[in-house]
Amino acid sequence: MSKVLLARHGNTFGPGDKVVWVGAKEDLPLVHKGEEQAAALGNALREARLTPERIITGPLLRTRRAAELVAVLCGFHGRIEIDERLREIDYGSWGGKSCDEIIAEFGARAHRTWNEEHRRPDGVDWSPDEATLRANALAVMQEAALSRRFALVITSNGVLRYMHGVLGGDAHDAKVKTGNICAVDIKAGQRLFWNEAPSAERLRTSLNPTPRPGF
Repeated sequence: MSKVLLARHGNTFGPGDKVVWVGAKEDLPLVHKGEEQAAALGNALREARLTPERIITGPLLRTRRAAELVAVLCGFHGRIEIDERLREIDYGSWGGKSCDEIIAEFGARAHRTWNEEHRRPDGVDWSPDEATLRANALAVMQEAALSRRFALVITSNGVLRYMHGVLGGDAHDAKVKTGNICAVDIKAGQRLFWNEAPSAERLRTSLNPTPRPGF
């Protein structure tokens, strides 16, 4: 199986919360809505009668909790794998700040470069470096694609943008909304779909492994 299912964790902010940039150092848990979004993926997999062979997730609370919820709902009984390469980008001085605060301090152009053009702005104190993020993104997907059925990889928005980037194409559609999913075919080097809400039908037609019997 050369196909991999990618997912972004759900919401970490509830109604009335101040929304800020959440990177590697902002280890926030999922709010109620975020748990519902993870459950939507688990239920979609269950409805499609598909269980990943592996679930691989980043080390932060929001991704680990999403993985736990999906695993229970889709009937996954293996060990959830924690992979440090899926840790969200450390946004440095931008972390913990709202978009308005970032624009005021660093400029609208820098903010737009990442938020709309999906390119790393010049001069930011983010880590890891570009080469490391690209290498990690490709390596995780390649290793996940060695699964006999398919693997589910749960991570964060910044890491997903680099996964999008190493597969080429128009960078302007790289962003993934909270709780949404993507599917890639690593052997073909292409995205099957990107940034869609979980759907049993979409999962069946895109991943197309042999469904588990008798579920």
